[in-house]
Amino acid sequence: MADYDCDLFVIGAGSGGVRAARLAAMTGARVVVAEEYRVGGTCVTRGCVPKKLMVYASAFKREFEIARGYGWTDCDPTFDWKTFLINKDQEIARLSGIYTSNLAKAGADILYGTARFLDPHTLEVRGEKATQTVTAAKVLIAAGGRPSLPADVPGIEHVITSEEAFQLPELPKRMVIVGGGYIAVEFACIFHGMGVDVTLVYRGPNLLRGFDEDVRAHLADELRLRGLRVLLSNQHERIEKRADGILISHVTNSLQVESEVVMFATGRDPHVKTLGLDKAGVKLNDKGAIAVDEFSQTNVEHIWAIGDITDRLPLTPVAIREAQAFAETVYHDRPMSFDHADVPTAVFSQPPVGVVGLSEGEARHVHREVDIYMTKFRPMRSGFVGGDERMMMKLIVARASGKIVGCHIVGADAPEMIQMAAIAVKAGLTKAQWDSTCALHPTAAEELVTMHEKYMPAELAAAE
Repeated sequence: MADYDCDLFVIGAGSGGVRAARLAAMTGARVVVAEEYRVGGTCVTRGCVPKKLMVYASAFKREFEIARGYGWTDCDPTFDWKTFLINKDQEIARLSGIYTSNLAKAGADILYGTARFLDPHTLEVRGEKATQTVTAAKVLIAAGGRPSLPADVPGIEHVITSEEAFQLPELPKRMVIVGGGYIAVEFACIFHGMGVDVTLVYRGPNLLRGFDEDVRAHLADELRLRGLRVLLSNQHERIEKRADGILISHVTNSLQVESEVVMFATGRDPHVKTLGLDKAGVKLNDKGAIAVDEFSQTNVEHIWAIGDITDRLPLTPVAIREAQAFAETVYHDRPMSFDHADVPTAVFSQPPVGVVGLSEGEARHVHREVDIYMTKFRPMRSGFVGGDERMMMKLIVARASGKIVGCHIVGADAPEMIQMAAIAVKAGLTKAQWDSTCALHPTAAEELVTMHEKYMPAELAAAE
């Protein structure tokens, strides 16, 4: 066997890469991790963690409005963006430090710089001050993804992506956010909640493509109800920057929208361009992601890949579970693959969305005959102060087995509820088993076990 500098070289110190590196190092393997930015990866430094902090910050505006109806006075505070940025950056630095410390405690070494293959077993790490070459018996690629921008929009050089949104020097008065996925929707709600005049522009007929149709329609209605301007079936033709710095978005139908900031959240690409994968012989799939088998192994026997760079299910907990499965397979000789079915997910919009399992369309395609249970209601908390917002819950049942194959919630605390609902869906519980569970009153969650009447759209009911 060749004398390598390390047993495992990990590209990327995000949640997946760090977990795999730690587990491997704790078996006694010599592990080297390369990171081009900060330990913690997208989630901790430029993704879900700082974004969730921004969600919390932006939600207080509505909280203060509700508080007045409950008798609280002097509920007219102002929001200071710079104070939030300072506190947010301190928290991110703390979390990144914990990740770094945990790697060190496990015995892994960290190299800061951009890693690329020179040949299947040799990698170069190019840092700010020095370039190092490392040979590795095994390599795990966990380099994540990066925001993508369309190349065919004149003026695209004036826009920002979600990564720059975390460090805006000033909170703009007006902002245009482009996209209809969870990142665009979340940031639109965040900045709207912070008092920014937000226009959300999406080329599709409705937001959150791939989600259940009832969820998409309900969320769009709720966003408009809360004052968020949503332009569907529209896209940018060009972006003009005036001498005073104002950006003019020229969109479909000769519509013009002025703003201080335009943010594109139109997708993320696997971060493969700088890796030198051709030198290692690693193949990509038709999506431009690294092709892997069920055990996260590439076409090259000693190279694996996990997380967003494989474009299987780009979620932090999924990358962590893929990392655990990798360590079990490679370092404990217990072949393990992660089951990507029935993974719960959330959109931290306002109101938030929680989903696990199949949409109605997917369920009808897979199971053919399904039963739908759906309810919409005014939550007690906001209804007390005359709020018009409504919550939606939907269960999808495979008729032949009686199992719930999809659960969809839009409304306050939906992400918290969906985590528990996911246990039941993953376990394959039937609708009868859900209904046998006693409701906890008064809560919104009790509706999940009290929907006894099958839902039928008004047009079908009229036809009967």
